[in-house]
Amino acid sequence: MAVDAGFTCPNRDGTAGTGGCTYCENDAFNPSYCDPKKPLEQQISEGISFHAFRYRRATEFLVYLQPYSNTYAPLEKLKRLYEEALSRPGVIGLVIGTRPDCIDERKLEYLSDLSKQVYLQVEYGIESHNDDTLLRINRGYTDALARAVVRQSHEYGIRTGGHYIFGLPGESQEQMLSAAGIISGLPFDSVKFHQLQIIKDTRMEVEFRDDPGAFHQFTLESYIDFIIRFIEKLNPAIVIERFTGEVPPRFIEGHNLGLVRHDEVLRMIESELEKRNTWQGRLYA
Repeated sequence: MAVDAGFTCPNRDGTAGTGGCTYCENDAFNPSYCDPKKPLEQQISEGISFHAFRYRRATEFLVYLQPYSNTYAPLEKLKRLYEEALSRPGVIGLVIGTRPDCIDERKLEYLSDLSKQVYLQVEYGIESHNDDTLLRINRGYTDALARAVVRQSHEYGIRTGGHYIFGLPGESQEQMLSAAGIISGLPFDSVKFHQLQIIKDTRMEVEFRDDPGAFHQFTLESYIDFIIRFIEKLNPAIVIERFTGEVPPRFIEGHNLGLVRHDEVLRMIESELEKRNTWQGRLYA
């Protein structure tokens, strides 16, 4: 269950930049109970109620610290926050969403110790391994840093996830496909893949309106074809947690896969894999 603990990012507060990532509007991604104005305890209680109703057999829960950069604070503050979340009944672990430039050795040492007691995963928003793309979308760090942090987290024994976006401006489909080899060579436990969605009131909305030709625009059919070709090259030991992202239609501006839910896209991908008699890692060397 997602919670918003009120963090920010270094590319918003001036440390690494201002304005945040050009595609980012966190209100589009947060469920209704996920509100930083509510105490963490209340968000967790409401989240448990929501998911316990939706998934009737659910009795244990992971708290997903999702919006912004959830390691971007002094270590003592992080300890208080994480341990408060873990103290709630039914909570058995944490998934911590953050950026590669918001971690250091002291935090990794603490997270490594914590991971020996509860389920814990750190999910890094990598988005792209292309430095030109990272600069264009105002990420505020380099690909070299991202790769180094993923390896370092693994060395500390921490479950490590990566988040990627397909369709960022300036990237061709072949450039996106080439990322499969890079990801396969990194010690990820899991990855999430999302198609780019143009969100209203973002700088990327303006960029898309001014130069739509800079964006590789997937249709539903072409995205499924792309995903299959991508995962054929992907290390089969890496768990894929998600293939698509979705936000409420009122936030969407410009091209998207339509109103098909992510679980339906998953079924389409599975069906196409069977039709082609292929699988994750078939072309992995």
